[in-house]
Amino acid sequence: MSKRIARDQDGLYHRPDSPYYWASYIDARGKRTRQSTGTQDRKEAEALLSKWKLEAHHGRKWGEQPTRIFDELMLAYLKGPSTEKRSPDRDRYSAKNLFPVFTGRELSSIGPSDIRAYIDKRKADGTAHGTINREIGLLSAAINYARMEWGWDIPNPAQGRRLREPEGRTRWITREEAGTLIETARIEPKAPHLADFIALALNTGCRRDELLQLDWRRVDLSMSLIHLEAQHTKSAKRRSVPINAHARAALISRLSYRASHCPDSPWVFCDQKGERIQRIKRSWATCCKRAGIEDYRVHDLRHTCAAWLVSAGVPLTEVRDLLGHSSVTMTERYAHLARRISGRRSPFSMA
Repeated sequence: MSKRIARDQDGLYHRPDSPYYWASYIDARGKRTRQSTGTQDRKEAEALLSKWKLEAHHGRKWGEQPTRIFDELMLAYLKGPSTEKRSPDRDRYSAKNLFPVFTGRELSSIGPSDIRAYIDKRKADGTAHGTINREIGLLSAAINYARMEWGWDIPNPAQGRRLREPEGRTRWITREEAGTLIETARIEPKAPHLADFIALALNTGCRRDELLQLDWRRVDLSMSLIHLEAQHTKSAKRRSVPINAHARAALISRLSYRASHCPDSPWVFCDQKGERIQRIKRSWATCCKRAGIEDYRVHDLRHTCAAWLVSAGVPLTEVRDLLGHSSVTMTERYAHLARRISGRRSPFSMA
């Protein structure tokens, strides 16, 4: 059966962006539904499709609602179209914390008191409000998606349960400290990419994943721009990031590395085999320790870039657009730094 026929009739089909079988059938509302089976085994996928079709039939004929389990919801949501979301790695981490508490539970049995108990437990464990919000937010998003796209008649007790979060962190370093950090990274034998990553982050304000997932097709050295499409950014909005002299030097260094080790690799940050570098956490911690810089996270490179921009007199609205903030309110946290940081050059105009 062709993909077109499978998508228009009841049956299984493959999508080019997923390794799993996908099912197409008429749900209990009488509407065409397409969802991932979460399996690459044909027999398992067929059995799951038969189960869904039977439940849909009972729902249409007698108004019966199938039992929905937390595990079924989260597995389907994380493997389905939700993988197009901003941070699948973060979602998997959040789900890992939700599972021990809610695994095996019928969704209809989970009420506001259960969500409150979960929040209280996480707070008692010392978990930050932002982390708790992401976990509860994941559950709420999964339920809303199932209700809207799959027609599941289930309540959403996680809706509107966000905790108040403290003002965002604004840790930054001086240009002298940044120079020390980069020079220290250059002699890190296990991470030849680290110095270039730091220089590029400091001089573009890009997020960690925006850089680690950057491919050469979106780097335009002739126009001095890095192009980020909606699927590459946290705000799901495209933006173009200027490349200054320091960022250009880092990119040329990456090109030289690729030419020497893996000329066919599409990734800006890759290893000798051409595989994309996934994480820098361990080498980052070692580098900061050797440079004598404490309490400095990878994301603080972005804060530093913002602080340098504001100190150079760049308007907050321009900083917002350059960094891809969803609103100028997020950028205003840096406004006071203009009075605290010496120097008046923007990292986007440094020669």
